[in-house]
Amino acid sequence: MANLKNIQRKIKSVQNTGKITRAMKLVSTAKLKRAEELAKASREYASKLNEVLSNIACNVNKYDISGFEYDARLFRKNAEEKVVDLIFITSDKGLCGGFNAQTIKAVKNLYSKLKSEGKTVRIRGIGRKGIDNLKFNQIELTESNIGVSGAPSYEKAQKIIEKVFVDFVEGKTDRVVIIYNGFKSMIAQEIRQIELLPVDIDNAASSNCISAISTEPDDSKVILDSLIQKYIEFNLYYSLIDSLAAEHASRVQAMDAANRNAKEMVNSLTIQYNKARQESITTELTEIISGMESLK
Repeated sequence: MANLKNIQRKIKSVQNTGKITRAMKLVSTAKLKRAEELAKASREYASKLNEVLSNIACNVNKYDISGFEYDARLFRKNAEEKVVDLIFITSDKGLCGGFNAQTIKAVKNLYSKLKSEGKTVRIRGIGRKGIDNLKFNQIELTESNIGVSGAPSYEKAQKIIEKVFVDFVEGKTDRVVIIYNGFKSMIAQEIRQIELLPVDIDNAASSNCISAISTEPDDSKVILDSLIQKYIEFNLYYSLIDSLAAEHASRVQAMDAANRNAKEMVNSLTIQYNKARQESITTELTEIISGMESLK
């Protein structure tokens, strides 16, 4: 009888867990739809912004405008690269499958590669899961940001990237990279590595450049500076949104799998319970029959 009660308790516990995972799946599904819509709209804006920036940057190189000394660093890779700013994005919460593990692995691989090349790597973490993992592995972080990846905003992205941009402009860093797990589809995510600074315009064909610069050099510099600021701010903001959509998609999958496993476990425990109950009944009948026989 004690064994039957234990199995009943296990069945009840697994059923309660199944209710929780089912509720979490529904919540994540609703959040995913909102994040996916925002990511789609932001992706279109980012694409247009990058296109405009590439055209103007292409002309800066094409016409060799004077007075763009600090801008030159923004568009040309440093052949003697020494310091790399590495920004990663993970979630603050768990229960989302291998979402965070994949990002952490990519960060560690790039970190090891850069260190083996003799470069200094400054890691700026966004998301508790990645931050805790790297700290546990005794990897030093230059900056930690918790409470951002779960509720991204343009203002938060601005605040984080401002320090990164200033360090790059002042020559304290030679390259800025963003790594995160991005949304690919409802059932798939993919690691994305964005070379944020210097701006990559290698793919901007000369034919895509505007035919002439219609503004004075000083005006062009003001326009370019403003676009650069928008470019780096929005790219981090979009990365946060894209990562959040991927996080929700991964959590939907994880909770769906957990819910299926809970149902399978309940079925298995129910079969186990029925067998144990049948054995108990058989044992009781045998004892009754044996007792009756002994009275004859």
